Amino acid sequence: MIIDIFSHILPPKYYAAVMKKVKNDPFISVPSVIDLDFRLKIMDELKDISQVISIVGPPLETLVKPSYMVELARIANNELANIVSRHSNKFLAAIALLPFNDIESTLAEIDRAITDLGMRGVQIYTDINGEPLDSPKYIPIFKKMEDYDLPIFLHPIVKPWAPDYPNEKGSRYNLFVTVGWPHATSMAMMRLAISGILEKFPNLKLITHHAGGTIPYLSARINNSPYKYPHLRNKVIDSLHKFYNDTAVRGDKANLMCAYDFFDAEHMVFGTDFPMAGSVDMVKDTIRSINEMEIPNSHKLKILTENAKYLLKITI
Repeated sequence: MIIDIFSHILPPKYYAAVMKKVKNDPFISVPSVIDLDFRLKIMDELKDISQVISIVGPPLETLVKPSYMVELARIANNELANIVSRHSNKFLAAIALLPFNDIESTLAEIDRAITDLGMRGVQIYTDINGEPLDSPKYIPIFKKMEDYDLPIFLHPIVKPWAPDYPNEKGSRYNLFVTVGWPHATSMAMMRLAISGILEKFPNLKLITHHAGGTIPYLSARINNSPYKYPHLRNKVIDSLHKFYNDTAVRGDKANLMCAYDFFDAEHMVFGTDFPMAGSVDMVKDTIRSINEMEIPNSHKLKILTENAKYLLKITI
């Protein structure tokens, strides 16, 4: 079995609940995101793959008032857990959506999702309504997830109305996704490393989308930076090596090898961004690109299956 650790879904009850609170539909129009029956038929073509599902963006905190967040997060997580229970042959586990109305509510939903619903991690975005993840207010989330020994899934976010250049309005040519998302991932990773959070919580597990953004490519530049951080015990690059990273790079073998050379096989997990990136063909391209990597077969097995089992604490 191959475990696709980063795939997205929009459960219908959550979708309907959000639509009652917003004026315009904020979600991407991909049938296999919201139509579960259609998705299951597509997945029949992927017989040896089991998905770990998380709620598709945009982030909940960008959609509704804080007073609605707990209700909507509970609806989403209940529905995710139900989908996994009813279709365990297709979905191995679910990752919790969190409300960020206040930190106590966030922590309470983490406890409920993991303890009561059996969810195997939580998803957060690379910023929370413009606030960086190394803000002191989010420290309790990292502590709790380290205590649970379950991963935080780090999904990139850049607002489309954020300009690419100061004198423009909004992002042009959809560059906020194509280039902005990997950059947002890299910035979040750097802030978590340089702030000392990864030293404060040495056993914290974080999984990035898209193979760690630009960090592997820029590793020499980072490691030889003239800027020093005397509050850290170790080099910034040492903390960056702790991240786990998925393989959602559109079947690009060179990109995967760059990530492999930096993070090693122990810190790579099969993930496709299904169904956002071309559904079945993209999944097959991702598998092909991993099989074409010039690495030991034992390392390929870690990437395709074993690392996900370890991170999610699942025995198959």
